[in-house]
Amino acid sequence: MKSWLALVKAGDWLVAGLAAIAVALSFPLLWRGGQAERAVIRVDGRIFAEYPLDAPRRIEVPGPLGKTMIEMEPGRARVQSDPGPRQYCVLQGWLARAGAVAICAPNHVSLMLTGQQVSYDSLNY
Repeated sequence: MKSWLALVKAGDWLVAGLAAIAVALSFPLLWRGGQAERAVIRVDGRIFAEYPLDAPRRIEVPGPLGKTMIEMEPGRARVQSDPGPRQYCVLQGWLARAGAVAICAPNHVSLMLTGQQVSYDSLNY
């Protein structure tokens, strides 16, 4: 029984290498996001508040399970605490790119950053 590597020719390696280089070069060019300028907080899909990311602040957002605490600093924001059971939105940490989203689904609260140039994420895709 032959090894599959014996079936790979020099041209195959060249094509695979060029494809890997193309992917490596296109990733930072296509998946970059612009600097975040504003934070949009939603509750039940409706805009609760919108703030510029130019100064430190903390916002308390009421939801069905309790209060979600959102912390902002110049150029970035995060969900500091949430009463949800799994804490996925808290574990995302600081968001700094336009288009970044933290969703606290059990408490119906979301945080989205906006800016001039939006990056692509699973919601946009």
